Amino acid sequence: MIRKKTTVRGCVFGPVPSRRLGRSLGVDLVPAKTCPLDCIYCEAGRTTRVATARAEFIPTTTVLAELAAVLGTQPELDYVTFSGAGEPTLHSGIGEIIRWLKQHHPEYRICLLTNGMLLPDLAVRRELAPLDLIIPSLDAADEETFRKINRPAPGLTCRELPAAYAAFRRESAAAFWLEIFVVPGINDHPAAIAALREAVAVIRPDKIQLN
Repeated sequence: MIRKKTTVRGCVFGPVPSRRLGRSLGVDLVPAKTCPLDCIYCEAGRTTRVATARAEFIPTTTVLAELAAVLGTQPELDYVTFSGAGEPTLHSGIGEIIRWLKQHHPEYRICLLTNGMLLPDLAVRRELAPLDLIIPSLDAADEETFRKINRPAPGLTCRELPAAYAAFRRESAAAFWLEIFVVPGINDHPAAIAALREAVAVIRPDKIQLN
């Protein structure tokens, strides 16, 4: 089957083939590499802009205009995915964008790839609740390992993440796939694995993906 090729735009890219998500249209809401973490394994490289406060990094109207132009061509997609070289939930307009997609293009499923650091915020969870799929990461459930592997911004901890993830599971009908990146010598020792096991028992994800 010949499929239409979607033009790469400012913050909308693809569709791209994804091993997990099939044919995925990417939406990158923050400048590279804007993130509250500086994970040692990140394929996007070192974090150059450490951020914990939300902002409208790209005008929401610009994002919606790009999505309207691309989705107006009716591309064949498995997901519209918030991803890219930064943390999507830092964008203060992500909730409005999700609502727009649900209203104007309900034929497409929406996915979010996130490090989850903002999920302890109830307002953020409410914005994300209409998602069809969320894939948050959890590489450590003890503070020492968390600092080694995820190198968080000052003041951030992993303490609240399991409860926040579990809360989102209760508050949203979205499928919940937990991603864990195993780095030999960092988070594969018995104590780190035991802490992750306890966290997973609290979260009860639909699926666990190990990298």
